[in-house]
Order: sequence, then structure tokens, then C-alpha cells
Amino acid sequence: MEQEEIWDTDAAQRYDTPGTGMFAPEVLGPTVDRLAELAGGGAALEFAIGTGRVAVPLAGRGVPVTGIELSRPMLDRLRAKADEATIPVIVGDMATATAPGTYTLVYLVYNTISNLLTQAEQVECFRNAARHLGPGGRFVIELWVPELRKLPPGQTATVWHAESGYIGLDTYDVLRQHVVSHHFSFDDTKRARLFRSPHRYIWPAELDLMAQLAGFALESRHADWTGAEFIAESRSHVSVYRIPPSR
Repeated sequence: MEQEEIWDTDAAQRYDTPGTGMFAPEVLGPTVDRLAELAGGGAALEFAIGTGRVAVPLAGRGVPVTGIELSRPMLDRLRAKADEATIPVIVGDMATATAPGTYTLVYLVYNTISNLLTQAEQVECFRNAARHLGPGGRFVIELWVPELRKLPPGQTATVWHAESGYIGLDTYDVLRQHVVSHHFSFDDTKRARLFRSPHRYIWPAELDLMAQLAGFALESRHADWTGAEFIAESRSHVSVYRIPPSR
């Protein structure tokens, strides 16, 4: 299934959950704080800007934000919050589309680089970020750590979240380094709603090599946006890569 088919009108309508989930203040606040700091007074470019979950509050902090977005339904949701003059958006693939100008920060949040399903596309995403950055510019990626240690021999699925009315299940194809996330939502009836999305998972060391191929060096890695230490048991990371200032 193509990404345009996954992030359709129905998915866009269900994406925004104001005040809860990834829109909760304790999740979104530290994200915006850190990105505003890393922008350093310059302009930011968001790959896969979506409905503007991060871009709208970041622009509200005075950071000029431009976006690249493949899904027109997601972009339509963003346009209900901010017009083109406030947050310009180029429609296209984050691995190849270009935005006008030069930026101090490019960022890609909430595991979205894994939506690119081949290693080659993911490397091109890094190279595309580098094309948009001036010397000393930064590329920030938020990404989960593959949970393969939870897979006993012969098992291909893990439950990564369960709560009342929701179960999150991942199925792994370790040969191709692919995972499909299954999101089950249900109530007291016999019916359940399923949303699925395919991903290519990336180990932190592989991500660092992709960065090197594009001319970046790893500047920092933390377990979350608040700066918690990244350790062996961390389930996700925020990695900051930088173009050498003397490029």
C-alpha cells in the first residue's frame, strides 16, 4: 500500500487528538521547546509536517516554519489551523521534494522516517535534509528502537501498548527489516476499528551511518525530548545530527 493511500482522508480526520496522546502538553511541550532551541533563531523545515501538530506551536514561538507533506488530506487539516503565508508547505516526498531557501534546522518527528520502506530512500532523506541546511545546520530525528528482544524464537508479533479501548500490535519481518503497526480501537460493541501502517525499522547505529553518508555528524542522542539519558533499555531516541560549521 502506498503512503498516499495510508494517510487518506479518514486517517487525517482521526489523527488530531487535542490534549491527549501525542498532542498531550507533556508530550508536545518538550518537543517544541527543544526544537525552538535547536533552530537558534533561524528558520526550520519539517519533513512530513502532517496536520501541524508540531509546526503550529513552533511557529507560534516565533520560529519560521516551512513543511514538506505527501498527503493532501493531512495538509487540508493543517490549513484549517494555519494558512500558506504562515506555514508554507511543499507537496511531495520528504526524500526528494525541495523547499526554497536555507534552514538552520530540519526535523522529522514521531518515527516518520520509518515510513520510507527502503534503506536507499532513508539515506536519500538524510541527503535531502543536508541539501536544505547551511553550514552548522542540524537534522533532528525522533525514532523508536526496534523491540526485537521481545520476540521469542518463532514469534513474529509484539504488543507494544494496551489500554482500555486500544491495543497496539507490531508484526515483524526480520528478513526485510520491516514492521507493520496494527492499531485496534474498540468499545463495548462487537466491532473494532483497525488502522495499519508499514515501516522499515532502523537501529541507531544504522541511522548514524546514514547520517555520515549525507555529511552529518552525530551531535547528541537522548531518550526523549526532555534530555533523558539514552540507555540500552530506552524505547526511543531523539538524535541530533549536524553539518560541520566549516562546510
